[in-house]
Amino acid sequence: MARRPLPRILSNGSAQLARSRELARTAADSATDVLHPLITITRGLRRLAAAGRRRWAETPKERRGALLFLVASVILVVALMPYGPLLAVITLMTAAAWQGRDRAPASPDGPDETQTQRLKSLYEALVPYFSTAEDPEPLYAHGGAWDKAFPTYAFDGGGRISHLVVRYPAYFTDSEAEARARIEHLLASKSGRGREYHFTWDEEGNQLTVSVLLPLPVDITAQRFVTAPGETVLGFTDPTEVRRTLPLTYGEQRRDVPPVVWRTGLRSTEPHLLALGQPGSGTSTLLRSIALQALRHGDVVIVDGGGTGEYACLTGRDGVLAVECGLTGALTSLEWAATETERRLIAANRAHQAGQPPPDDTKRPLWILLDRPTAFTHLAAADDRKDPQSLLQVPLRHGRPANVTVVVADQLDCLDALSEPVRQHTRARVVLGPATAEQLESALGAPPHTTPVDQVPPGRGYARLGTGKVHRLQVPATPNPYDDATPDAHREAVLALLPPRTTPADGETVPEPEGLPGEPEPVPTEQEPEPEPVPVAVTSKTPEPQPQPQPRPQVEPVPVQVSETPERQPEPVPVLTKEPLPNPVPVLTKPTEAKRG
Repeated sequence: MARRPLPRILSNGSAQLARSRELARTAADSATDVLHPLITITRGLRRLAAAGRRRWAETPKERRGALLFLVASVILVVALMPYGPLLAVITLMTAAAWQGRDRAPASPDGPDETQTQRLKSLYEALVPYFSTAEDPEPLYAHGGAWDKAFPTYAFDGGGRISHLVVRYPAYFTDSEAEARARIEHLLASKSGRGREYHFTWDEEGNQLTVSVLLPLPVDITAQRFVTAPGETVLGFTDPTEVRRTLPLTYGEQRRDVPPVVWRTGLRSTEPHLLALGQPGSGTSTLLRSIALQALRHGDVVIVDGGGTGEYACLTGRDGVLAVECGLTGALTSLEWAATETERRLIAANRAHQAGQPPPDDTKRPLWILLDRPTAFTHLAAADDRKDPQSLLQVPLRHGRPANVTVVVADQLDCLDALSEPVRQHTRARVVLGPATAEQLESALGAPPHTTPVDQVPPGRGYARLGTGKVHRLQVPATPNPYDDATPDAHREAVLALLPPRTTPADGETVPEPEGLPGEPEPVPTEQEPEPEPVPVAVTSKTPEPQPQPQPRPQVEPVPVQVSETPERQPEPVPVLTKEPLPNPVPVLTKPTEAKRG
């Protein structure tokens, strides 16, 4: 049966609905313009009627008769006059139009006195930077016209500048970073501190646009983001910086927020990440957020140099290979990671030479997360041991073709203490917490287009992926769920993302202390008048050290063989007791299945 095509209204219904909505809006605007006089007169008649009712209600009852007689006399005189009804209707319509006019206060054409004074102060402050003595017609001069330099401006409810367009002369060195930084610092100081400003330089038009940025949302909690394998959400930024949005959940509400997505894998140009920040700025929160996203498709090795238990919630989880807090464990884990990277490279190379796809064990991503590795550097130097950062050279240099990703987080003051391979191969950078413009440029490789502030919430900072733009960043709240200060909503959100606990390999279980099930109970070692032979149960547990029995002349000693494997020994062994028995105890082999039955 042939499939019938969908109706046109369903195939391109969205476009038709949008066109119909635009036509309806245009028709409504046109009708409003045409019927505006009628609407005004109707509103005025309603107001006149309301005023008449109020006047009638306020008139005392003993005076209402005289008022009615006066109104009737006026109506009679108007009716008897030549052209009286026509003049009465014209007068009523005029009064209604006057009463129905829009009484909203008209917005002033220009700034008020306070705003004008603020713009003049800003203009005078820019004169030393945008003027020279050789300029015949200076745009900036002391006592000059500020309205020519500021063609567009806007103020917020508090009277501070929220948007400003600044014109500057063509000879200003707008291509130099130092000159730009001076102007940006001056404008941020004069426009109001405590806010983040975005600066857009138009070198061709000799204009600078200053706009106030809204604070980034801080109520975004950890959740499953709609991303593809190999994509990691570092945080969220301004809607004007990225073209992509992610649907997020806020309790029962949902809204779209623009993310900062970091792509890893074989085709990534920034395969490794370096996060820097002050204590308490949120670098550990960023690593926990990355670990929870990485566990959806790969394995994770965590090395915690802080030793504060920030990653204890990930211990023993499915996909978490190790969570190390000591120097010995860190060296062991990183040595294994380097060896695993080499093994993956060799296996993938052999598969490529044979014309076959890479093995499956080389495709699963491996994440190496290090928090404060410089703390181990001092411990290793004190103990004369190897620096753990030296073991990162192989994963950093050859991790991309082997699906190995390295994420390093440390304090901003310890940037110089990081090894050269770490600083060279971590092209994706994140800086969290308060920082100066010089520190941001040194860590990110480029200055941000916004002014950093002194007080920022945890998880707020800047991110730059490779040679791209510098984005404002807000890391989603991913606190330690075992911390008592963690809110219940955030704790439940993190616990819901944790993988299940890893079960022992091959279904192994810990043996019960009473012995293996199904075996006869051991005979007590107390002396009996007539001892009977008993079977000996040999378990896989290592026996506790016991005193050697006294030599007996009647029985030859038989060597005891204790196996560490769960299989039972087929050879007979003598029963060892803590006290020597008066008579030799014969040893019998295990009963067969037939005898048991």
